[in-house]
Amino acid sequence: MKNKVTMKDIAETLGVSSVTVSKALNDRDGVSEELREKIKKVAEEMGYRYNTLAKSMKEGLSYNIGVVVSERFTGEVQSFYLNFFNKLSKCLESYDYYAIFNNLTYEDEKNKVLPRVYKENRVDGIVILGQLDPEYIDVLKEIDIPLIFLDFYDKHSDIDTIITDNFYGAYSITNYLIEKGHREIAFVGNIYSTSSITDRFLGYLKSLLENRIQVKEEYVIPDREEKGHYIEFKLPEYMPTAFVCNCDQVAYQLINPLKAEGYKVPENCSVVAFDNDIYSELSSP
Repeated sequence: MKNKVTMKDIAETLGVSSVTVSKALNDRDGVSEELREKIKKVAEEMGYRYNTLAKSMKEGLSYNIGVVVSERFTGEVQSFYLNFFNKLSKCLESYDYYAIFNNLTYEDEKNKVLPRVYKENRVDGIVILGQLDPEYIDVLKEIDIPLIFLDFYDKHSDIDTIITDNFYGAYSITNYLIEKGHREIAFVGNIYSTSSITDRFLGYLKSLLENRIQVKEEYVIPDREEKGHYIEFKLPEYMPTAFVCNCDQVAYQLINPLKAEGYKVPENCSVVAFDNDIYSELSSP
C-alpha cells in the first residue's frame, strides 16, 4: 500500500482528471461546487495531505500560527496552558494551519524582545495565551501581523480578545456557597497577577456585597508571587467555612494543608474553584 496519496490517485478513484482534482482542492474556478465538495471528501477519506510548502510559496503565507506563552505559565506543575495549546493545535490543523509554540522567557518579556517566531518571519499571526506585562504588549501591538489575546485582556481594547466570563462564574459559585449557609468565605488567589484572577475576585466581592457580608482583608489569601510561582498559603487565624479558589490547581493545593490542620473537606469547610481541568479529577474529594 502506498504511503502517500497523490492527486492522480484521487482522480483515478473518481474518474476525473488530475487537473480537475487540483482545481477543486485549491478552490479554483472551473469545477462545480457539487464536484468540488465530492473531491474534497474523497481526498480526506483517502488521507491526502496538502503540500503546504508549495501552497505557502504560491500565496505568500506560511500557514503557521505562533502561540506565545509566558514562561511563568509553563512550569513543571502548570498544565492548563499546555493543554490549551494542544487543543488549539488540533483546531488549527482542521484549517490546514500549524501551531508553533513560543515560550517567552522572563528575560525576553522584561527586555521587550519580540517573539522568535515573529522575528524569524515564520508565522502569519500570533495568539498570546495568558497574561503578559502591559509594557511588553505596548511593543507587541506594533507588529505587522494579526494578533489576538486568549484568556486575558488589558487596556489595549483595540486588540481582539477571547475570554471566559470570569466575573459571573466566580459570582455564581460564591452565591452558591451563601445559599448553602456560608457567611465566612475566603478568596484564594493573587488578585494582581492576571486579569482573570482579578475578575474572579470581583465576582466574589459582588456576591458578598449583595448579601451584606463583610469583606475581610485576611480572607483574601495570595497563592502566587509576581512571576507566577506558587507560594505557601497563609491561612487566617480565624478560619472561614468556605474558600473560593481562583482555579482548580489552587483548590487542589489548598486541600492538603487544610487536611494537615485537621479540617475535613467538605465536612468542616467547603472548597470551590474554576476551570474544570485535570486537578478537579485528581482532587479528593
